[in-house]
Amino acid sequence: MHSVLIIEDNDTMREGMKHVLIKLGLSVRDYASAAEAVRSFEKKKDDIVITDYRMDEMDGIEVLDAVRRISPRTQVMMITAYGSIELAVEAMKRGAADFIAKPFSHQEFQIRVEKLCKTLDQADKISRLADENLYLREELEGEYNFGEIIGQSPEIKRIYKTIAKVSKTDSTVIVYGKSGTGKELVARAIHKAGLRAEQAFIRVNCGALAEGVLESELFGHEKGAFTNAIRLKKGRFELADGGTIFLDEVGDLPPALQVKLLRVLQEKEFERVGGEETLRTDVRIIAATNRDLEKLVEQGNFREDLFYRLHIIPVYLPSLKERPGDIPLLTRFFLDRLGKKIGNPDLTLTKSAIDLLCSYHWPGNVRELENILERAAVLAENSTIDAADLAIEQPKAASSSGEGLNEILAYVEREAIEQALRKAGGVKTTAAQLLKIKTSALYYKLEKYNLL
Repeated sequence: MHSVLIIEDNDTMREGMKHVLIKLGLSVRDYASAAEAVRSFEKKKDDIVITDYRMDEMDGIEVLDAVRRISPRTQVMMITAYGSIELAVEAMKRGAADFIAKPFSHQEFQIRVEKLCKTLDQADKISRLADENLYLREELEGEYNFGEIIGQSPEIKRIYKTIAKVSKTDSTVIVYGKSGTGKELVARAIHKAGLRAEQAFIRVNCGALAEGVLESELFGHEKGAFTNAIRLKKGRFELADGGTIFLDEVGDLPPALQVKLLRVLQEKEFERVGGEETLRTDVRIIAATNRDLEKLVEQGNFREDLFYRLHIIPVYLPSLKERPGDIPLLTRFFLDRLGKKIGNPDLTLTKSAIDLLCSYHWPGNVRELENILERAAVLAENSTIDAADLAIEQPKAASSSGEGLNEILAYVEREAIEQALRKAGGVKTTAAQLLKIKTSALYYKLEKYNLL
């Protein structure tokens, strides 16, 4: 409820305006004396001041100046029977929000006041957005980030603790997580916080290259080892010597290269393709995958001994839909970075936009959030991004999407099983205990939901 202060020495006029404002649901105070009204305003700053221009003790311009000095936020409407273009211009120059000449109808007066209320509402909204953005920026500068890993949810705080611990060692780490969850960010954070921070960090995507090319990339090749091998090439393990090598999508590693990787892990030695000299390397290995390595081992597609060599310190990254409370922080981080990139440092989101982001299911995880925000920032008409600018659909409720109770229960059950498996580090007997069901029942459900 906005508060209004009326200053008018004509009793009939004052009572008429007061009646209109009360009907609008506004809180109203009224004075016949301008000096008395200003003294009262110093103690209680109203949202709107409606003042007559011609009064005995002080005129409307003097009242306007006093109000603007005491409370710049307050909207001032000037009323006079002696209106002129020059007076209106002077009042507007000094900060009046509106100017209306007597006589006027109740309807016109009501419309003018409603417009002032909307102006106040918009100003309050902008102020809240600014406060929220300042708060989020302060959080980002505080304890809620580890490199570019952003969040304050229990799941992410657990990741922070793990990074802090493992970075003090040279133990092999494997990061599990769906595409777009930030597996490489975790690997880089471990490297930067670790003993090898000043040395190289080398990344290899094991699923992006053909087997022959990948072998050469990892271990290098000698001149003449194969067609077009016109010179000696050092592999990534040589280049990473003393530092860290990050093997992304290690679950896609071909069987022959799994053997060579196992040897590097065990003996820290290898040969280049086409070479006979045994080379040694001192690297820390961090691997990552979005696949179930245990399932690949059971299927015979991944070596069991290599699995146990990699699975010394597992790190499980949650999907974005499992930590919706982190979305405002992530959004603020990406908007700050995007603002610098596109030359618009004042990027903000409306509450409806934040609500939509927090309710979306995020199949592409954090990477999808970043992409959506970049598209919205580039295409938005101004610095404020609304829900309509995000170009994503509000998730439909089960009742309106045609899903029945069985489908809803199956979805919830599958989510609970996946969460239990993550908490149990992939150990199915432990996951069954967390779910308080028999291991045989868990295997049945894993097969039912194609999670084996």
